[in-house]
Amino acid sequence: MQKTSASLLSGQKLVIASHNSGKVAEIAEMIAPLHIHAISASDANVIEPEETGITFEENAILKAKHCMNVTGLASLADDSGLVVPAIGGAPGIYSARWAGPNKNFDVAFDRIRNELGSKPANAYFICVLALCLPDGTTKTFEGRINGTLVFPPRGVNGFGYDPIFIPEGHKVTFGEFDPNEKNKISHRSRAFAKFMNFLHKH
Repeated sequence: MQKTSASLLSGQKLVIASHNSGKVAEIAEMIAPLHIHAISASDANVIEPEETGITFEENAILKAKHCMNVTGLASLADDSGLVVPAIGGAPGIYSARWAGPNKNFDVAFDRIRNELGSKPANAYFICVLALCLPDGTTKTFEGRINGTLVFPPRGVNGFGYDPIFIPEGHKVTFGEFDPNEKNKISHRSRAFAKFMNFLHKH
């Protein structure tokens, strides 16, 4: 393969296309062994673009490309959410928006429960990472975990839809999981495993 990751050699910078300090810190810790320095979109003075894609992959690529174009540096973005097939795949790419401007996920929980009714409560979390390099190379990495929805919400750990999602093979929600245990099996960790494998190979 061509030297697609030339900009990701040891000592280089990787811009995380996010203003979420927790997410940036998590990613920085994961790539630290590779001696790649992660900086946030905030640090690079990058304003988040409007997410106009219709898929997780399109939105992740959009954010990564925008960040790379502004900074000229290799950039990594993610887009993730909850998909409930019985209600047409919603909330999907609109997962955050369903919680409203105040990020009140109780509102989103109620909407899902009302739309779901007696339909199957199968669901899955998905995360798509997009890596955009200055040479024009773009790579995506997808992670997914299947599960079932439960109401009312249970647990105070995690965030977002975690309190209503029971991962396949388990009896407790992500909201009840120990965070470290959740991170071992989550959709985001699965996407990052593929991303790290790519970095190790290049």
